[in-house]
Amino acid sequence: MQPLLGQTRSAVTERYALLTPDSLVRAAHPAWPGATCCVLIGPPLGARFVMLLVELDPDGLGQRTHHDDEVLLFVRSGSVEVALDDRVVALETGGFLYLPPQQDYRVTTELAAGLLLFQRRYHPLAGVALPALVMGHVHEVADEAFLGDEGLLLKTLLPATPAFDLAVNVFTFQPGATLPLVETHVMEHGLLMLEGQGIYRLGNEWYPVQAGDCIWMGPFCPQWFAALGKQPARYIYYKDVQREPWSC
Repeated sequence: MQPLLGQTRSAVTERYALLTPDSLVRAAHPAWPGATCCVLIGPPLGARFVMLLVELDPDGLGQRTHHDDEVLLFVRSGSVEVALDDRVVALETGGFLYLPPQQDYRVTTELAAGLLLFQRRYHPLAGVALPALVMGHVHEVADEAFLGDEGLLLKTLLPATPAFDLAVNVFTFQPGATLPLVETHVMEHGLLMLEGQGIYRLGNEWYPVQAGDCIWMGPFCPQWFAALGKQPARYIYYKDVQREPWSC
């Protein structure tokens, strides 16, 4: 069913944004020639990172354009091959690859693939070496009960070491589960709903959300989530970590 003319659940404010699939606009991207892309979150919105959707066809490719940036690539659908300096790695749906700064890469697919990327300028820490490449699959990452609550299961995709200035996690909420508090913190978030539905508090408003929705939460934006319906709700999200606030 087509939405009513002029209607959308999308909402954009100075402190947060909810972007729903019906309002997204695709365009060409210099780092992904031949692919169809959508910048979900970026500096023009007020964010300090980029969150990018990519629809990759066999005639498209992705490659590094800024050597000081770090990238986490997550495969939403299909499969890709990533050519690195000395090898080629394959990623299927649910696979992820962290590419540290200075690491060249070339992403291609034989059929088609849907990708999600988190990208930001890396902030080095004095005396700490650059982070290493990380590759894995969400099914291989152990679930941890968040604050001891078995209804809230958290997968941490990247090592929690000082070399990494970002974290990317997958959070699963059982039906009826909620965050234990309204969070208000210095970290900003970029979030994509992968499965299910729920209600998100952003600032002083409450928004229904479902699979395919994207949320940006700026620093110190009050935020809270509850899973609704009969199926678990799952989202993947980014946050900045382990750096002084003025260097993020």
